[in-house]
Amino acid sequence: MKKRKINGNTLLLIITIALFVVMYAAGCIIYGSKGFTHLQTFLNILINNAGLLCVTSGMTCVMLTGGIDISVGSLIALDCMFLAVGMERWGMNPVVLCILVLLIGILFGIVQGFCVGYLNIQPFIVTMAGMFFGRGMTAVICTDQVSISNETFVAWANKKIQIPFGIGSYTNSKSVLQVPFIRVTVVIALLVLVVIFLMLRYTKFGRNLYAVGGSEQSAAMMGLDVKKTKMYAYILSSFLCSIGGICFCLNTMSGNVQQASGLEMDAISSAVIGGTLLTGGVGNPIGSFFGVLINGTISTLVKTNGKLLSSWSNIAVAALLCFFIVLQSIFAKIKEKKG
Repeated sequence: MKKRKINGNTLLLIITIALFVVMYAAGCIIYGSKGFTHLQTFLNILINNAGLLCVTSGMTCVMLTGGIDISVGSLIALDCMFLAVGMERWGMNPVVLCILVLLIGILFGIVQGFCVGYLNIQPFIVTMAGMFFGRGMTAVICTDQVSISNETFVAWANKKIQIPFGIGSYTNSKSVLQVPFIRVTVVIALLVLVVIFLMLRYTKFGRNLYAVGGSEQSAAMMGLDVKKTKMYAYILSSFLCSIGGICFCLNTMSGNVQQASGLEMDAISSAVIGGTLLTGGVGNPIGSFFGVLINGTISTLVKTNGKLLSSWSNIAVAALLCFFIVLQSIFAKIKEKKG
């Protein structure tokens, strides 16, 4: 039997997974006495980053085409404000509002995708305009912080899905049994991840995204509609961003003009740390998932320490980002020499 060689892309994914395991294991050793070894600590990382996972899944699809979307943070702020004001001041049904939020995401994606795909405008410029528009529209809806008290939405947010068979249960300092749980947002985020993984791996559209990112000229020569593929990538990204916006709102239970500020950079860094190339053509949602976990673990380690400033998590992510960009560059040059 022929042995399968591990290429640079697979090696990047292995390094990402190994880094997460080492980082989390280090946290368990250093902060074991502070509860870091509890299963709930890991589940809390998933709960806190459910929205980011949805956004990163969409960002991965856009980056596969060689594009980028820096409007996602402002779109989430718009979604949260629309949901908060819609429920608290307009008295609208949360189910109807969630559907409208998804439609806003699709519309956002259509406009940006058309500008990038069919008008051939640089993605950074288009999505920067989308970023300013999203923040501006959020302020137009309301400039105050609006807290959500809608009974249905609160019930969704507070719903606990306990881990079966008592796995990871423990007794706290007050002798109360703690059963690990996840929120509805985690289920949504993991479903999004699985769907995107299957889409990229087994559908024609998924293969088209890789082909366009690998070489637009070659993709066009193969008969692929490059413009339509790019447009659909941005529609998908904004749609998933709106799903992430609903998850984000379920976590924060409020709307604010400055909400999700810098989230686009968290999504991009998670995708890059997960092995997605900035130049396109290479990426994997599983890698992006571990990129999100690494981001979340760093924040959790800083918070658990209690003495470090929150800015240290940004410094650590920046260092990792540089490390993975350098690795990507090295593997790309090795591939060129072999080719």
